[in-house]
Amino acid sequence: MNPVLNKKTFQTVSYGDDVMTTNGVINKSFILWLILAAGAYLGWTNATVIMNYIWLIIIGAFALCLLIVFNLRTAPYFSPIYAFGEGLMLGAITLFFEKDYPGIAVNAIFLTICDLFLMLAAFKSGKIRATKKFKKIVILSTFAICLVYLIDIILSACHIPGITFIHSSGALGILISVFVVIIASLNLVVDFDVIQTGVEGHAPKYMEWYGAFALMVTIVWLYLEILRLLTKLRN
Repeated sequence: MNPVLNKKTFQTVSYGDDVMTTNGVINKSFILWLILAAGAYLGWTNATVIMNYIWLIIIGAFALCLLIVFNLRTAPYFSPIYAFGEGLMLGAITLFFEKDYPGIAVNAIFLTICDLFLMLAAFKSGKIRATKKFKKIVILSTFAICLVYLIDIILSACHIPGITFIHSSGALGILISVFVVIIASLNLVVDFDVIQTGVEGHAPKYMEWYGAFALMVTIVWLYLEILRLLTKLRN
C-alpha cells in the first residue's frame, strides 16, 4: 500500500465545514500533473545538467515527501514543489532510456495511463475490492519490494555487487518487473479506497492536496517500473 496514504491518515486530521471532495482531489491532481509535466519538459531539454544533480533532486524530493507525510497541512504548499522535482527527475531519466530505446517513453506513458484508468474502472465497478486481506497482501508486498531496492542501493553505494538478478533482462528479471508493476497497480486500488474513505468521512479541504500528492507517488513509481520492464523486454 502507498506508504503516504492509509486509513490512519484521516484519523489524524481535524474536521470542519470546508471538506474534501472527489472533484477536489481530481482538480488538485490535475494541477500537480501540469506542474510535473513542466518539470519533465525542463528535465528532458536539460538532461545533461539535471543528471549531474540527480541524487540531490531525489534526496530533496524524498525529504519533501517525509515533510508532507508527517505534517499533512503542508501538502498544499509543498506538493507542487515535490511535483516539479519529480518532473525534473523523470524528464532526465526518461531521455536517458529514450536514447537507447527510441519510442520507449511514449509506450511507458501510454501504458501507465491505461493502467491507471483500468484500476479505477475495476475499483468503481467492484471487480477489485480493497478488502482487509487484499490490503495486507499489497502492504507486505510493497514493503518487501522497498526493502530489496534499499539493500541493492546500499550495496551499490558501498561498491559491492548489488542484487543483480532484479536488473537482469532474462526471464527471472522480467518476471520480477512484471510482479512489481502488478503490485504498484494494486496500490492504486488501495489509494482510491482510502481517498473515498476521506471523502465519505468529510476530511478537511487540505486533504485534497494530500490525496492528489499520494496518488502521484504511486503513479510515478508505476511509470518507472513500466519503463524498467519495457527496457528489459527490448533487451
